[in-house]
Amino acid sequence: MQILTFDNQFIQTLPGDPLEENVRRQLHSAVWAHVSPTKVSAPYLVAHSDEAAALIGLTAQDCHSPDFLQVFAGNRTVEGMVPHATCYGGHQFGNWAGQLGDGRAINLGEVQHNGQHWMLQLKGAGPTPFSRTADGLAVMRSSVREFLCSEAMFHLGVPTTRALSLIGTGEDVLRDMLYDGHPEHEPGAVVCRMSPSFVRFGHFQILAARNETDLLRQFTDYVIKRDFSHLVNQHDNPRDRYIAWFKEVCQRTAVLMVHWMRVGFVHGVMNTDNMSILGETIDYGPYGWLEDFDPHWTPNTTDAANRRYRYDQQPAIGQWNLMQLANAILPLIEDTKPLEAALSDYATDYESQWQQMIAHKLGLNVYDAGLSNSLFSLLTEVETDMTLFFRALAEFDPARPEAAECFDVVYYQPDQLNQAYLTKRGQWLEHYAQVVHQQGTGAQRKGSMNTANPKFVLRNYLAQLAIDDAEKGDFAYVNKLLDVLRKPYDEQPENEIYAAKRPEWARTRVGCSMLSCSS
Repeated sequence: MQILTFDNQFIQTLPGDPLEENVRRQLHSAVWAHVSPTKVSAPYLVAHSDEAAALIGLTAQDCHSPDFLQVFAGNRTVEGMVPHATCYGGHQFGNWAGQLGDGRAINLGEVQHNGQHWMLQLKGAGPTPFSRTADGLAVMRSSVREFLCSEAMFHLGVPTTRALSLIGTGEDVLRDMLYDGHPEHEPGAVVCRMSPSFVRFGHFQILAARNETDLLRQFTDYVIKRDFSHLVNQHDNPRDRYIAWFKEVCQRTAVLMVHWMRVGFVHGVMNTDNMSILGETIDYGPYGWLEDFDPHWTPNTTDAANRRYRYDQQPAIGQWNLMQLANAILPLIEDTKPLEAALSDYATDYESQWQQMIAHKLGLNVYDAGLSNSLFSLLTEVETDMTLFFRALAEFDPARPEAAECFDVVYYQPDQLNQAYLTKRGQWLEHYAQVVHQQGTGAQRKGSMNTANPKFVLRNYLAQLAIDDAEKGDFAYVNKLLDVLRKPYDEQPENEIYAAKRPEWARTRVGCSMLSCSS
């Protein structure tokens, strides 16, 4: 395997806990702790991402080497690696949870390549000082979902952490998937994920909660210098720098929320400890894809009662989480007004970008509120596949609004298509045709729409089919999906089956409809 060059600025700059023993504990005056991955008995490679590997200078051949397997299963370290876990807190479902930390994520170190730095992190590689009562392991089920979705989101153009590898451990892990008192053994797995930074809102929150203001200032200075270095030269005054940094985190978060809404992604567990300061999608747990257009849908069984993290609530939760970050860094600024202004700008930025995004999805140059609002009302009247609808709309001929055969495949229950609905749809299509004509977008409309509206997404049932095979030792479906999802906006006629709407058998099946945090 190609030698990796490590530059571990995080642990070299920031204080770690002096105790090196891996025991559960509360950290004070430190942001990280030493910990080694748990060795596994018989690791095997399930899949790897060529694109992610290239980011750190590894080839496909490297990823199939015995050294790669041992290192990224957690069995071996290489020169420069300093495995560690970090300490953070967070609000979970709106309630302050105190210290959380990397309970089953172990950072191996930061790799430098082509002028970029990447933190390599194993998820599911054993307990850490922050695991509380858990074992720090992960199962194949959740690991397949994390690996595939990380790379799928990247190819969709959605800011995200990356996934380098998915490795089975050869050992079973006991999990109660539905939290119903019926635990079962499942095959274990480890994902290596990558990002320039895994710093979360919760890292700042725990320091503020403990009144460790000096360390909070040191930590914030490090984060800005490491991943927002352009702000260092722009602002000599530290207070101005902190405000500018917070504004940029707000802007990045707004961009992320717009992307989630564009592709129909529902994160499922938007706790503050699952929010990246880089504005990346992080922690692929009980996520799901909005298949039939239900704005109130959440994939998370834990969230089923209150639906706090439902699809249409995500932008507002993004702002709420930013408010908690603002509270955490307030001791560095000592003035709420600039933070409140940035939070207000978040709402304005999001709405502006959302309107541009909707116009793009509809193939328009300018957002049309009436057209858009009536469309979303239409989509909720009958069970309509969101992804297929927008791809079908690109095929629709505005010169023949009475012809709507392209929409035949987008409905889950065709018997819902009564005359009242068809009349309303026909009226909307006539309105749409008029707006397209008025804005003069006809010639380039289809091509433009197909760059905003993916044909292939990691539908919940597709992920479950890959899991079913992987748990039996067959990894062909995992790798096939990885390949298809590399080109989500292309037609790929040979892969049409992977664009099909959810089959009826998947309507209520666990893993296809609702998921738990159990992994």
